[in-house]
Amino acid sequence: MTAYIIRRLLLMIPTLLGIMLLNFVIVQAAPGGPVERMLAQIQGMDSDLQARMGGGGEMATGSSGGNAASSGSSSSKYRGAQGLDPELVTRIEKLYGFDKPAHERFWIMIQNYAVFDFGESFFRDKSVTDLVLEKMPVSISLGLWSTLIIYLVSIPLGIKKAIRDGTRFDLWTSSVIIVGYAIPGFLFGVLLIVLFAGGTYLDWFPLRGLTSPGFEDMTLSQQILDYAWHLVLPVTAIVIGGFATLTMLTKNSFMDEINKQYVVTAKAKGLTENRILYGHVFRNAMLIVIAGMPAALIGIFFTGAMLIEVIFSLDGLGLLGFEAVLNRDYPVMFGTLYVFTLLGLILKLISDLTYVAIDPRIDFASREN
Repeated sequence: MTAYIIRRLLLMIPTLLGIMLLNFVIVQAAPGGPVERMLAQIQGMDSDLQARMGGGGEMATGSSGGNAASSGSSSSKYRGAQGLDPELVTRIEKLYGFDKPAHERFWIMIQNYAVFDFGESFFRDKSVTDLVLEKMPVSISLGLWSTLIIYLVSIPLGIKKAIRDGTRFDLWTSSVIIVGYAIPGFLFGVLLIVLFAGGTYLDWFPLRGLTSPGFEDMTLSQQILDYAWHLVLPVTAIVIGGFATLTMLTKNSFMDEINKQYVVTAKAKGLTENRILYGHVFRNAMLIVIAGMPAALIGIFFTGAMLIEVIFSLDGLGLLGFEAVLNRDYPVMFGTLYVFTLLGLILKLISDLTYVAIDPRIDFASREN
């Protein structure tokens, strides 16, 4: 098993490099970028200044200098460079590291990322690491509690549905969770705001943030209640669509095991239903469910809550990544991509090891990769 773990860890290196390279190429090919964004801002400021001065006077007398700058930058590769001093464009390129060719920039980025140096955000005046750590509490809060609620509800419900398959209980619970699955989380979040956060009807819950003003001055019990009070609506919006998949997976896994020969043998020996269900069936049926938990955690933590964060004014990692894409903030984009991809690969390995821990008969080390 040690050799298998080492082999998997070594395979993470080319996988991570391939993912980073593919995304780097796609981003480089996409129109726009931090340099063009800065040039557009500069051009906008010049336009505002000209508009305030009436478009004439001193601006008109300086037209010859502007034409010279324009002619000097007319061959620039940036669409927003027309009319700007080429030296200014060069300084902006150097500021964002675009004075180097793409392959050199990629190599420098990978070297820095190997030691977890993600650089500074282009537009937030903070390091990427500080930004991620600052936003992490929101994403962890949403991901942790929604994952726990989904598992604590779905697994017992799935077991109950397997035992009572075909009954009225099975039918109406299936209907409820399928309806919940069909409702987009962000749409349900808007409905919760309208009903319970002062939108139209009741004003029971806060609409923004994880805590209230003066949180530091509260007692521990007050802080816990305030924290939970702020999480009720966003977590509810996230979990509403999360029950169906895990519940049906649990139900089907248990039904497959219940119909196997060893269960029939156990019943013939006179074992009680609970002893058979939780002493024999549970371990085998829960293999696929429990082993998938690490991947579910990373998925809910970092990919599923962006719209919920926007709706409930929660400044988390989802919103950070979305704004980084809009602003072409490459250090934030690639830094978070690197971290999340690395975590995903590690959690995939943990998932495989969880299979072995639950069922020692599974031996990944004996497989040929």
